[in-house]
Amino acid sequence: MSNQQMHTIDDDQPDEWDQRIINTGCHQENLNLQLCHADNGDWRKCLKEMEAFKKCWALNKNDERTYTVNN
Repeated sequence: MSNQQMHTIDDDQPDEWDQRIINTGCHQENLNLQLCHADNGDWRKCLKEMEAFKKCWALNKNDERTYTVNN
């Protein structure tokens, strides 16, 4: 397999960070929030996206899950 083919295959797989975000169940909400901030450069202009992310985070009980991981 050539380096170019291997690089293409690797790009199709989520890296460790992406997989952690996917595992939260809030990947799309996180992406929307990140894109909003990239477009606006100001978190205050992304309140709708932040609320959607916070709601998703709570619905998926990520505070409980991350509390047990971090403590």
